[in-house]
Amino acid sequence: MTGLVIDDVSMTFELPNGGNVEALKNINLQINEGELLSVLGPSGCGKTTLLNILAGFLAPTDGTMSMNGHAITGPHSERGMVFQQGALFEWMNVAKNIGFGPKMKGTPQAEIDAKVTELLGIVGLQDFAEKMIYEMSGGMQQRVALARCLANDPDIILMDEPLGALDALTREKMQSLVLDIWKKTGKTIILITHSVEEALLLGERLLVMAPRPGRVHKEYNLPFAEMGVGADLREVKRHPDFGPKRDEILSMIWDMEEEIMGRTESA
Repeated sequence: MTGLVIDDVSMTFELPNGGNVEALKNINLQINEGELLSVLGPSGCGKTTLLNILAGFLAPTDGTMSMNGHAITGPHSERGMVFQQGALFEWMNVAKNIGFGPKMKGTPQAEIDAKVTELLGIVGLQDFAEKMIYEMSGGMQQRVALARCLANDPDIILMDEPLGALDALTREKMQSLVLDIWKKTGKTIILITHSVEEALLLGERLLVMAPRPGRVHKEYNLPFAEMGVGADLREVKRHPDFGPKRDEILSMIWDMEEEIMGRTESA
């Protein structure tokens, strides 16, 4: 079976004082090849925990996961990760950062150079190959991080709030870039975000998670990601269905936050 299958996954963290926190409970999902999925929810709903499990950084307490028919038991090049901060090598220039993964695999240098040139074009950094990372803005560093992930040719790209630290204008440009990469490469992308607007724009499928324990609360199939490819995202936001969906999800998450606060105050 192609794609990603999450079968009854739960995650409980043991605490030093002998207690525990049930971060995820009975997550069941099938994510098809080439799908663009956004995941949204209040703080503490297990979004990042789920992504770390999919990346192979954490082993779930219960349940199984498989990718293209084989079990996920740890990190693998088929699953690439883009973090909120680029986690780039500051002592390397842009081109060497992007080509690092293929170099570690023993790819011939001529192939690495061709791949780096191609990816610099995709992320719009054609003129910055020799620039050092510390010379780049936050948005440009995230472009490098995306290119470095793509250089390993993963089947799936996992994105943990990759645009959260960017200013509004840069974030909008990066949202357009994510859509372009999705469409040009055909990669499966799972994106974690705290922004309802971003989740609507970048998810042809959107999951709203509920907290404590983390679980899928509601699922949406949306047209906005497809509409946004090569388009002005501000125009997409003016679509008559965009505002009502945003308000519906905002209210849903607000109610969850209110419930969490109520639990905290009564504890």
